[in-house]
Amino acid sequence: MMTYLLLNLVFIAVVCGVIAIVMKPRRVSRAIIITLAVLLVLTMVFDNLIVGLSIVDYNPDKILGVRIGVAPIEDFMYAILAVILVPAVWIKLGAKNAK
Repeated sequence: MMTYLLLNLVFIAVVCGVIAIVMKPRRVSRAIIITLAVLLVLTMVFDNLIVGLSIVDYNPDKILGVRIGVAPIEDFMYAILAVILVPAVWIKLGAKNAK
């Protein structure tokens, strides 16, 4: 049975693997750290709202049970993935267009 955490980890591993192969690893910038912090706070606020209002619900058998407020911790993987993927695509497309 696939859990949300396992699904997220597989997807993040694939994305990071592709990024590592296609691009040279770079130092994590201050802007990326700030972006990650802002996205995690926004995720915490809005996920707690949508889960707390029962707009979205999760099968308890497929989550770890660790929650921040009422939002399962697995929801935060999407914000982390966005902070990894968006700058990588931006840099790659920017380098491609500069040539």
